Amino acid sequence: MGYKQQAAEKIASALGQMGVDGFSSETVSSMLETPPNPAMGDIAFPCFQLAKALRKAPPMIAAELAEKISGAPLREVKAVGPYVNLFLDQETVAAQVIGTILEQGQAYGSSNLGQGRNVPIDLSSPNIAKPFSMGHLRSTVIGNAIANIMEKQGYKPVRINHLGDWGTQFGKLIVAYRLWGDEAKVKAEPIKELLHLYIRFHEEAEKDPSLEDQGREWFKKLEDGDEEAQYLWKWFRDESLKEFMKIYDLMNVSFDSTHGEAFYNDKMDRIVTLLEEKDLLSESDGALVVNLDEYDMPPSLIKKSDGATLYATRDLAAALYRHETYDFAKAIYVVGNEQRLHFQQLFKVLEKMGYSWARNMHHVPFGMMLKDGKKMSTRKGKVVLLEEVLAQAIADVQKVIEEKNPTLANKEEVARQVGVGAVIFHDLKNFRLNDINFSWEEMLTFEGETGPYVQYSHARACSLLRKGNYQPNGTVSLAEGALDSKEAWAIITLLNNFPEVIQRAGDNFDPSQIGKYVIDLAQAFNKFYANVRILAEEEAVKASRLALVAAVVVVLKEGLRLLGLAAPEEM
Repeated sequence: MGYKQQAAEKIASALGQMGVDGFSSETVSSMLETPPNPAMGDIAFPCFQLAKALRKAPPMIAAELAEKISGAPLREVKAVGPYVNLFLDQETVAAQVIGTILEQGQAYGSSNLGQGRNVPIDLSSPNIAKPFSMGHLRSTVIGNAIANIMEKQGYKPVRINHLGDWGTQFGKLIVAYRLWGDEAKVKAEPIKELLHLYIRFHEEAEKDPSLEDQGREWFKKLEDGDEEAQYLWKWFRDESLKEFMKIYDLMNVSFDSTHGEAFYNDKMDRIVTLLEEKDLLSESDGALVVNLDEYDMPPSLIKKSDGATLYATRDLAAALYRHETYDFAKAIYVVGNEQRLHFQQLFKVLEKMGYSWARNMHHVPFGMMLKDGKKMSTRKGKVVLLEEVLAQAIADVQKVIEEKNPTLANKEEVARQVGVGAVIFHDLKNFRLNDINFSWEEMLTFEGETGPYVQYSHARACSLLRKGNYQPNGTVSLAEGALDSKEAWAIITLLNNFPEVIQRAGDNFDPSQIGKYVIDLAQAFNKFYANVRILAEEEAVKASRLALVAAVVVVLKEGLRLLGLAAPEEM
């Protein structure tokens, strides 16, 4: 049990003695604050909420309550105005926190909240036959980090790559390929060549609008199962997926399912039938819709006047399929902010259909990846390719290694881990709803709030353990005074908070909580490294300080892993 929980139990027990009901240790724990100045204590409990029950002024309550609280891990308890300030016995807490981390290792911060239940996570979902741009990076890395966090909380994440593999654009691509395509070129560089054909189609269609009609005709043929259309479509899909897998492998991202939009083609009629049976469909200008007036939302379009089904129909089919297949605890869609209304409508239609599980579905929106302050567009060819960014990042790191540490073992692997990590971390340290401006300089610097900085801090800590010949011995007994510096206490406080940070990140689908945390921990460790002689002459003091460093290594490595980054031991 962490020291905050221990303090909360002592306060709850004291309140019970004072005759106050309704303040369990969980309630007290949620009320605890951290004083703005460490000299005022480590934990503060505000007494304002008790004034009504006890009919006394908060400062009087604080004074009475402070008298009733004592014992480990507390060193001192003081009433300061309306607050009860608690000072911790730092040596007791340090031994407890370090001991727990070294005993649990990677499992530190894990919980069984999810009880092994499935959580399908819809992430990445690029359009086939188009390049994997920096715009797709966000859904991929945010979704992957959320999956890792869910797993840490005891859920079973199901990573789904809902590929954009259907729609009129494939009719256009088939037309472009039949007019100007070259099989050998497509085989050599599938994405590059298919993008070239897609862009050319739009340029030519501006001069010859009949091409648009041909595109629609060929998509209709594809829908009707035309052999040539099916063959070309499947070929484009397979070649695209092979190219995408190279990028996913580089980023160490894998999927449990690559069922794309096309997978649900034969599952949409059932949705229309179900909506009809439940009397939820109404006609609007020849189209079929589900009315959502009671939620102040525009109607959800289910079928166009020409009989074609829409995104909403497909996503309803996918939701039903996922619930029947995975019986999920919750379902998560990591999709851009511009789709917010679509998902609000989707969940409400499912609720109107009588599915109570729709309340466990969550759209996790995120801001845009901008270039020079503007949105990237595939159609106009204004796009930054993720593959090129990753390759450039790895090459830049290789240069730095050659300059600073040319004898480093497995240089290529470390360059990949740090280069790819820089790109991922540049995204995840930001709150997901913020737009991000693509910037080489900011992404790849080895100082400040970056992936390479955190990874380097981890490698530096590993190096200290090697130099100090650190040997874990199962029990942690700290030498008196070895960790009584403010730098050591800052680290211990942060290490103790890690499980809480994971819980917040999971509750809010917010990996940036962990991104900010590992930066704070790396900075605290580097201050400790700069100001305290870790490899001290006295063996017991050295062993105590190295035990703290070993705990930092465990938590930094695990924090980076949750974000999808590797933690090299040497850099």
